[in-house]
Amino acid sequence: MKTLSKFLTVLLAISVLFVSCKDDDEITPTSSFETLTTYMVNNDLDLTDVLDSWIVGAPAEADLSTFLSSYYILDLRSSQDFADGHIEGAVNTTLTGLLEVAAQEPVAANPILVVCYTGQSAGHAVTALRLSGYEDAKVLKWGMSGWNSNFSSPWANNSGLNGDHGKGHQNWTKTATATRQTYQNPSWSTTTTDPPALLRERVNTMLQNGFKGVSCTDVLADPGQYFINNYWAEADVATYGHIDGSHRIHPMSIASGDFTNLDPDQKMVTYCWTGQTSSMVTAYLNVLGYDAQSLKFGVNSMIYSDLQGHKFVTPTVDLPVVTD
Repeated sequence: MKTLSKFLTVLLAISVLFVSCKDDDEITPTSSFETLTTYMVNNDLDLTDVLDSWIVGAPAEADLSTFLSSYYILDLRSSQDFADGHIEGAVNTTLTGLLEVAAQEPVAANPILVVCYTGQSAGHAVTALRLSGYEDAKVLKWGMSGWNSNFSSPWANNSGLNGDHGKGHQNWTKTATATRQTYQNPSWSTTTTDPPALLRERVNTMLQNGFKGVSCTDVLADPGQYFINNYWAEADVATYGHIDGSHRIHPMSIASGDFTNLDPDQKMVTYCWTGQTSSMVTAYLNVLGYDAQSLKFGVNSMIYSDLQGHKFVTPTVDLPVVTD
């Protein structure tokens, strides 16, 4: 009887040990966010890496031939607008078809240059490309609006005389920006735990969801419904002010822990000078699982007449286009 009792005691101890180990494995898993962000930092894909030399302006007319031979140009505009005039050699595609078309260019060929109407949708595309191995992909600054004045209406309609929606508005202020707080990481459903596959899945999800943008009038009307981040240096906020209640988290990097200061439970809006940098940041945030939007046209749409730089100006020299 004593032998049986000892045997049962040992068996119970082994069972408890086994269950405890199993419970530990289930209680402390590595989250998808942690798996993804660790992989990105280790592979030089932190946001600060992605935002390194990502934009290029239209060339001088004398340099056009060299410029055209230096890039594989992808144009995101509609097929009709592409047919009405595009840069010589450009290939028409969409955000959803971007990576498939990019893969058709030989690995050793020219860097990819993404063109859109204003340089904003192209930011989403270039973030996706850089996270997919095309580390030299770039945005054409101002898009086709900065290439030829015949295509400048998107920017002309949202800057200049049409770009002072924030001036005198009660929600444009020079009060202090919001205090940083710490939040939990975002979470999402996934089909994989393999880091490279997880990144591909998240990039494809971002592209499938399309460009995420919001107008300045919507944000100014009710800034409290958003987590707003002014992606400016501190001196710029001191000079111009900011949207009431906005944060100033700039620069942002995974390695520095800056993403813990973003609230994943709120709709997030990032704004910058022109909406081009904020588009890059917004695409990156959506890859990480945040519900993020870019404020379209940046402060060019809010305080254009006050700006001392970073202002859209209609081209005075029209570079050539090809029609189909």
